[in-house]
This record gives sequence, C-alpha cells and structure tokens, in this order.
Amino acid sequence: MSTNDTPNVITSYALAPTRTIDAGGVTYAYRELGPKGGIPVVFFVHLAATLDNWDPRIVDAIAQNRHVITFDNRGVGASTGDVPDSIEAMADDAYTFIKALGFDTIDVFSFSMGGMIAQDLVVKHPELVRKLVLTGTGPRGGKDMDKVVAVTYYDILRSILTRKDPKEFLFFNRNATGKPAARAFVNRLKERTIDRDKDISQKGFRAQLKAIQKYGRSAPSDLSTFTQPTLIANGDHDRMVPSVLSEDLHRRIKDSTLIIYPDSGHGGIFQFHEKFAPVAAEFLAA
Repeated sequence: MSTNDTPNVITSYALAPTRTIDAGGVTYAYRELGPKGGIPVVFFVHLAATLDNWDPRIVDAIAQNRHVITFDNRGVGASTGDVPDSIEAMADDAYTFIKALGFDTIDVFSFSMGGMIAQDLVVKHPELVRKLVLTGTGPRGGKDMDKVVAVTYYDILRSILTRKDPKEFLFFNRNATGKPAARAFVNRLKERTIDRDKDISQKGFRAQLKAIQKYGRSAPSDLSTFTQPTLIANGDHDRMVPSVLSEDLHRRIKDSTLIIYPDSGHGGIFQFHEKFAPVAAEFLAA
C-alpha cells in the first residue's frame, strides 16, 4: 500500500474503499483517499460513469497531498434513487452529498458531464467552491452541445461492431497516437480488482443523455460571476463536447487558464496524463 508521511493514508485509487452516506432519501456511494484535513477535492464524473471510471494516474497524483472524494451520482452505480433528467437536479444532488459529508468549502475536479454539473453547482452555491477544474466540457447553451447524444450513439454502435470499449471511440482519436492511448486508458481503469462498481442502467443512461441535451438547448448561465480560480483543459479534436466550447468557457470565466493538448480528443487529459496530472495537482495545491 502506498503511503505518504502519515501512516495508513491510502494514496492509490485502486485501494480506496467504497463507502456510503445517506442524504435526502438517497444512499450515495463514494470513495476517499489521500491525507484528510483541509479542503477536499471532489471529483465530478462523466456521462454513464461510475466510481470505476476515473483514471488512477490523475486521481493518485492529486491524492498524494490532498483529500480526494469521488462519488456516484444519484441512481448510478452503487448510489440509490432515480437518475435525474436535468443537470440542475444533478448539481442539487451533489450539493446534498457534499453537505452531508460536512464540508462548507471544496475544490472541484470535473470531466465532461461532470463539468456541466460543476458549473450549475457554482451558479447556485458560489460560496461552496474555492477552485474549479473543468475538463472536456462546455457551457450551458454552448454551440453544438446538444449534439453529444448523436455522437454518443454513433460511437457506441461502432464499439459494438468492433467489440471495443465505447470510450476508445468517444474519448480518443482513431489514429496512430489515439489508438494506443485509448487501450492504455481502458487498461488503467481495470487496475482496481476489488469491490468494483456496477454499470449504469440503460434507463439511467438515457436520462443523463436527456439532461445533457436540455443543457445544450438552454439559455446560457452567466459565468462572468465566477470568481474561482479555474483551470480548463481539453484535447484539440473533441468530437463529443467540441473543443471550441473549452475556448468559450475560457472567454466567459475571467482569469481562467486554458490548456489544449495536440492530436487528442475528448480524453485529452487522459492521453496526456503524464503532463496534465502534475499541472492539475499544482493548480489545486497553489
């Protein structure tokens, strides 16, 4: 078991036990690792994702020095209840979960749909979030945001036909650099062998897609009110949540930092984890 200065501190996501907490009539499943104390970093996960979908290379890098919490959204994986069909409701659930754990201030690390939830959380509860990491995501009402659904179904079909993980198509370019990066990422997600989470249901998956579509077709949120230091990152060829939406977020959020990785897609931060993980850890530590 990897440890830092404090004895028995788990800093490997593969070894983090799954816990539960009851709040607002829902039992939320979550995992925590890293040294406790101070402001935790709460991870907001992507479409269809469970606790097992976080890249351990990124989680572990941040957990070296920070208390990290990952959780299953309502109705997903080991969390009970029904999956909401709006991003706002998911943000309300996240707030309920975080307050149940007893935190008044958190840092947020988010990816894709998680970034949409994180934005709605900050809009409603700006005092809760100190720092914000938004990766592979875009703003409410962003251009072509509602096309996520069509791209997702197309790539799921391609994955069924080739017997590959859909994330290999959705997150990575199908070229000489993207294909090996995709396989390496999918293999890293299998490193945890104990206490695996259960997959999202078809019903829950459809509810999430509906929520993203609504989010894409809604009036934009006023992100000029965001005062949190914000790090935005993506690949330069994101087919799921077009890369221009990361630039749009950067324009809308004052003093934000934008990183675009070359020759990579929606999962650019996973393809470039060796570069990105230290940058994210440093941003959250500063």
